[in-house]
Amino acid sequence: MPSSAAQRDIPKEIVFEQDELPASADEGAALLIDKPKGRTSFDVVKALRKWMNVRKVGHAGTLDPMATGLLIILVARPATRLQEAFMHFPKAYEGTMRLGETTPSHDVETDVQEQEDVSHLSREEIEQARTEFVGVIDQVPPMYSAVKVEGERLYKKARRGETVERPPRQVRVDAFEVLGWNAPELRFRVECSKGTYIRSLARDLGDALGVGAHLTSLRRMAIGPYTVSDAWPLGSLQAALNQT
Repeated sequence: MPSSAAQRDIPKEIVFEQDELPASADEGAALLIDKPKGRTSFDVVKALRKWMNVRKVGHAGTLDPMATGLLIILVARPATRLQEAFMHFPKAYEGTMRLGETTPSHDVETDVQEQEDVSHLSREEIEQARTEFVGVIDQVPPMYSAVKVEGERLYKKARRGETVERPPRQVRVDAFEVLGWNAPELRFRVECSKGTYIRSLARDLGDALGVGAHLTSLRRMAIGPYTVSDAWPLGSLQAALNQT
């Protein structure tokens, strides 16, 4: 059952799309931003604090540094108090995974550990395997994640070469579509609940096919009713704020 905070209504006037800026940051703003590759979500938060001269800035759902796409930045108390409501929305992603190669982080941020031949795999086999991951599923978070175990972030343990048991979490995958298969690259689209790790989805599909897999690119296309096509490119937002 969603909390009362997650069910709060989001006023339209607080959401600012590309080419729209609030008259005053203190009034609160939810800025739709297209996060570039290589920047962390917190990098973007820090930048907005500086550009808008506002201390209270947060985001409504992190993106890994390698990922691009929609990031909702919440500026000042009238917006940050709605964080749970924004985060409760389902998400939509498009990306690419490479079948036949595994990495410790389940993406390209760490080196390939194992390789398997995938020349025998057909699109039909992949289509059949991905049906196992549609609906309510149990998902084990990656070791390289911000989940806390024994009071410490998992990624800190992973960087020391440690592996610990991670309790599975229940998530919901509403759609998992194959957009293209050109071995070893698989293009896909996923619609899912908050808390779903797409890296874990790549890992689990690779395991189901018996060849392993890791994520090579990821782009968040939508958060609830908000889409990346309406979002500010980060550089354009900086330029616009410098002119105000």
